[in-house]
Amino acid sequence: MCPYHSSFCRWQEPLLEAMVLGLGPLLLVFMLGLVVTPPTLAQDNSRYKHFLTQHYDAKPKGRNDRYCESMMERRELTSPCKDTNTFIHGNKGNIKAICGNRNGNPHGENLRISKSPFQVTTCKHAGGSPRPPCRYRATAGFRHIVIACENGLPVHFDESFFHL
Repeated sequence: MCPYHSSFCRWQEPLLEAMVLGLGPLLLVFMLGLVVTPPTLAQDNSRYKHFLTQHYDAKPKGRNDRYCESMMERRELTSPCKDTNTFIHGNKGNIKAICGNRNGNPHGENLRISKSPFQVTTCKHAGGSPRPPCRYRATAGFRHIVIACENGLPVHFDESFFHL
């Protein structure tokens, strides 16, 4: 029941109906955007988290063979024994900055190289069985790193080397 004069309500109903019908497609597109966008962002975020799990250790405790063996096991990189893995030490923000111009330059196809060296520990499988227990040799140093980025986030570690 309309609380106003009946002729006012009869005039408003078609206008309200037209507004709702006109906004319907726009509302549908907006709702679809909400449904489609989060999985894409979540996928980017999960690739970045995977990168961090495999290659990031802010403050290492020792950087020797024992460090490699414990980190490789802790990060679940030993079933089978991963041949080589590099851990980057330091600040996540500086690693992310390689994906932009602040700390990175293009390198090859779709890769970025750091402008500044990072403290890294490279763990190499010492040979033997590819099944645990895995034995690793550590090489510690400062290296320029090469990574792949997606949507401004590092998602793949490619290599590290002394910059000549």
